[in-house]
Amino acid sequence: MTHGEFMNFIKEAKNVIDIEIEGLKNLSNYIDDNFCDVVDIIRNLEGHLIVTGIGKSGIVGRKISSTMSSLGTPSFFLHPSEAIHGDLGMITNRDIILLISNSGNSEELFCLMPAFKNIGVKTILISGNPESELAKSCDYFLNIGKCTEADNHNLAPTTSTIVSMALGDALSVVISKSNKFGPKQFAKLHPGGYIGKKLTKMHNGYKT
Repeated sequence: MTHGEFMNFIKEAKNVIDIEIEGLKNLSNYIDDNFCDVVDIIRNLEGHLIVTGIGKSGIVGRKISSTMSSLGTPSFFLHPSEAIHGDLGMITNRDIILLISNSGNSEELFCLMPAFKNIGVKTILISGNPESELAKSCDYFLNIGKCTEADNHNLAPTTSTIVSMALGDALSVVISKSNKFGPKQFAKLHPGGYIGKKLTKMHNGYKT
């Protein structure tokens, strides 16, 4: 590797990070009344928050669902393809569906909307396209804005996935604080690993 290549790699890496930071800064401009409405319906949820998405958005959805569960909101991920082959039976009208699609045009998600409506479940979309058919079909819409992806051709889901995940983290944390979810409750749900051992010791086995 030449010195020139070395320096170019560093420059390109910093450029990727700068693009993604700009996407996160832009996201804060979209935290509005819609965000508060979504927090309110999820914190009063009687069933589960069911998260769904396809491709990279599906991977982001799994992480959001996992964080929600860790912070006291019962949640699981539903794969769109499995949903249309019987897993729709996991859903009740006590649940809420959180869909993730940057474009808002994911056919795999849009074809599930009639089934969601038949079940009577509320739907939330995280997307950067408020004019999409999915956005128009869902009960609530959370806008992540128009993201510039960090690859050379503005194609690969990079900035949009980081921003979607950050919005999911914001929802999870705000809801947990609103529900007064603290270390003792966290310990009950996270008994393993370093964090679990530390909290268990701190709270004497997290007995109430």
